[in-house]
Parts: sequence; structure tokens; C-alpha cells
Amino acid sequence: MVKLTRRGTLLGGSALAALAACGQKPSVSAATPETDTAPAPAATTRMDGTAMAAAIASGETTALEQVNAAIARAQAVNGQLNAIASDIYDIARADAGQTPAGPFQGVPTFIKDLHNWNGAPTYYGSRAFKGYMPGKDDPLPAKWRAEGVVVLGKTTSPEMGLMASTEPLVTGDTRNPWDTTRIVGGSSGGSAALVAARVVPFAHASDGGGSIRIPASTCGVFGLKPSRGQLPAHGAAEAPPVDISVQHAVTISVRDSANLFRDTQTNDGTYQPLAADLSPLKRRLKIGFSTDAFAGTPVAAETKAALEDVAKLCTGLGHEIVAYTPSFSGLEFLDKFLLYWAAGAAEFAQQASDFSGKPIGPDIVEPWTLGLTNMFMTRRGEMDATVAWLKAFEAAYDSGFTDQGIDVLLTPVTGSPAVKLGEQAPTVDFDTLYDRVVTFAAFTAPMNVSGAASMSVPLSWSPSGLPIGSMFSGKRGDDGLLFELALELEAARPWADRLPGVVAS
Repeated sequence: MVKLTRRGTLLGGSALAALAACGQKPSVSAATPETDTAPAPAATTRMDGTAMAAAIASGETTALEQVNAAIARAQAVNGQLNAIASDIYDIARADAGQTPAGPFQGVPTFIKDLHNWNGAPTYYGSRAFKGYMPGKDDPLPAKWRAEGVVVLGKTTSPEMGLMASTEPLVTGDTRNPWDTTRIVGGSSGGSAALVAARVVPFAHASDGGGSIRIPASTCGVFGLKPSRGQLPAHGAAEAPPVDISVQHAVTISVRDSANLFRDTQTNDGTYQPLAADLSPLKRRLKIGFSTDAFAGTPVAAETKAALEDVAKLCTGLGHEIVAYTPSFSGLEFLDKFLLYWAAGAAEFAQQASDFSGKPIGPDIVEPWTLGLTNMFMTRRGEMDATVAWLKAFEAAYDSGFTDQGIDVLLTPVTGSPAVKLGEQAPTVDFDTLYDRVVTFAAFTAPMNVSGAASMSVPLSWSPSGLPIGSMFSGKRGDDGLLFELALELEAARPWADRLPGVVAS
């Protein structure tokens, strides 16, 4: 049996794991609950992970009680959502109360199917890898294990995270708890659906082109994409030519996200450790604002209206809103990024062939993956120039902040609220699907290539009740600033008690 590596001849595994979101692979404190100084989420009747850990630590409840309750919630709603790729409930019950004494000891959660957790299968969202059992945790999941979490299973993902919708052939469509005829986004779609339905307070996620922020937006939860290098994403030997993939979480509360971030932060000297006393932002910001897609693709009227309302909210909080003009060509960026993305798909297709022992074809990988592979094979001679262009992009992105004097950028996350299931299925004609994907996932990828911190904040809902996230993005290293801004927005417009139609009691 061939072991799936995250190293490849062209991009390296992280590029695979990354290209997700189009998507990809393969407290406020992370301090103890007792030392957590961040404010609790406003107006919520449910425990977030930080509060749950504190209740377990105090003896108010037990890890086994919380694990059993989360399993019951998962079983109650997963028939409607189909968000679980595989479960390990018996292992979770055995682990409850025996996990390491970390800050989230006993808190139940899930790991995304693109990443390895020892004891659970990893499908990578693909039929080719059904039956693959990793021998060890991936680096960030290993950090989560040390934090004491209890993993209940793996959440669904599109094949190798290559789609902005979670409709893989291996596990079937994952449905949105706000409207089960709609997509959950991708590639961390199963994680976002389970958190939105309040099965668990947070779940593991990764982002190579929007895969934390897109499903956070479509499912009405909070999702921060860390700056490049802030949290473990892959081994040093696996770093690809353009390192676009990061891992973190989708959460209900901002403080859970910040606590998970702090306890898993690399702290290798590149960045200052995240402050232990995060509080709502005190200084006022100059926020660049645009609802126009970088490549000129259409943006839904309800999305534009929602973001304009959020801009007014920020103005009311004392921030200055100014018009933002991109400092780069959106069309050129899209072309370069998607060629790099296609190279990752081609690498994955080869790994699927090696693992399965079958030739690359529709029996082992999906039509969308094959289409991207063909795209790469046609244009592979352009890769050196493409990699060089993408490596230079961080400076081009950052110049938009310095030249326009802005602190943070506010845009939509996606071109529209969640679309109907089937519109972005991997079996749709490639050219049609290509247009739909780039129209929907229209805003997120530049922050992956630049390495910038970026987050989706659930501040709006469409007239029909679909969540619409607001994306606030900084530069590389602005994670703390975004967390403080998120705490301010969470206090100003709480979202924790706004529940979808499919919700676990």
C-alpha cells in the first residue's frame, strides 16, 4: 500500500493541503480556563469550549458527560447534514477523562478529513483513499491532542479541498443547517456545519484559498485564517514553493478561536506570542472597504447590502471607512493562482494513483480534479514564472495598505450567500464549474498567497435567512489586531444565540 505523502515533485504536500477554497490539504486564552481574561461571548445560553473546559475542570460536569452529549447531538442532526466523514465514538468515550491536562481537556471536537488524527481514517475527501489509516497525528492536530480535546471523528471535505463546496463523491453532499438545500462551502464544510448546528463548540479547519472563511461565512460561524507560519501547518521539509495553506478552527465564540490559536502558536521568534489579555479593540482603525470582486466577477445585491450595513456598523463604532482600490490586477492574480491550484490537483491525482494502484482517471478522482489536472498539464511550462509571480505578491498586497493608509480591509467573503446544492458539484461540466467557483470564491485567495491574517465574522443574514460573513483582512502578523476587532464586533452585534433551522438541542 502506498502511503500518501504531502511532499510531491512539484508543490509539496502543503500546496495540496492548501489549495482549498477553493480549499486544500494534505480561551481568549489557550491558557487554562482559570487564567483566561477574555470576555465571555455576549448573550449566549450555550457553553463555548472555554466555558466547557472550565466546567469540566471545576467538577461541575465531566468529560464523559460532555462527550456523550456531543455524540448524541451529532447523531441527532447528522442525518440531515451529512457532515461527518467517519466517527470514532467508542474511542472518544474511552479517551474522555484520560486526555492530557491541557486547557481544553475533555472538550469534544472533530478533525477535518484532509488531516491526520491517529486512530481515525483519512479519506482526503476522495474515493481513492477510502481505507487509509494514518500512523500518527499531523502537526496541528498533535497540538490539539496536547490541549486535551476529545476527538469524535472526522468532518467532511471536498476532494483534497479543491472545491468551495463540500459535495464529494466519497461521502456525498454536506447540507447547510440554515437551509438544507444549500451548500456549506468548502473545504472545511463539515466542520462549519457541525459548529453551526451546535454539535461541538469548535472544530478543526484549514485554509489554502478560503477554506476556513468561506464555510464560516455560509454557515454563520467565526473563522480566522492565521498568518503564514503562526500555527503549525506541515513539517519543514514539506514546505511548497508558495506556502499558502494554514490550519486553525471554526468556532462560535471569538475567545475559543483566540485560545486555540495561543496554545498552538509556533512561537519560533517570527511573531510575538498572542497576548494573554486580549480585549475588545480600543484604538480606532482606518478600514478600506470594497464590495467589488477582485477579478470583476458579479457580486449578489444582498451580499453588497449586508457589507454596506457592516461598514455602517464600523462607522458607528468610531472607525473610519474609506474606499479601497486593489493594488494588484485581480484577473492576473486569478490566472496565476488557479494555475498553481491546478498543479496541486495534478500532484494529488498522481498520489491517488500511487495509493490505489490504478491509473489516473474518473474511477479514482473526481471530474473537477481531472479538469484541473488537464489544465496544469496544458500549461506546465508556465509554472516557474507563475511561482515567481506569486512569491512577489505579498509585497504587492501590502502596498495597498501602505499606499492607501489603511489598517484593515473589509470585503465580502464570497460573491453570494450559499448557493443551491449541485451548482458546484464536482461532476458539473468543467468550464461551467470553473466560472461558478471563481464567482463564488471571489475574495479570499489573495490573503493566502500574501500570508496575511484574515477572518470571516458572522454579522449579517440575507432576507431569506442565509448567513453572510464579513471578511476583515490585515497584513501578515495582524492576527492579534483582528482578534481584538472581532471581540469588539462580537460585543456590538452578538451572534451566538442566532440559531439555524437544524440545531442540536
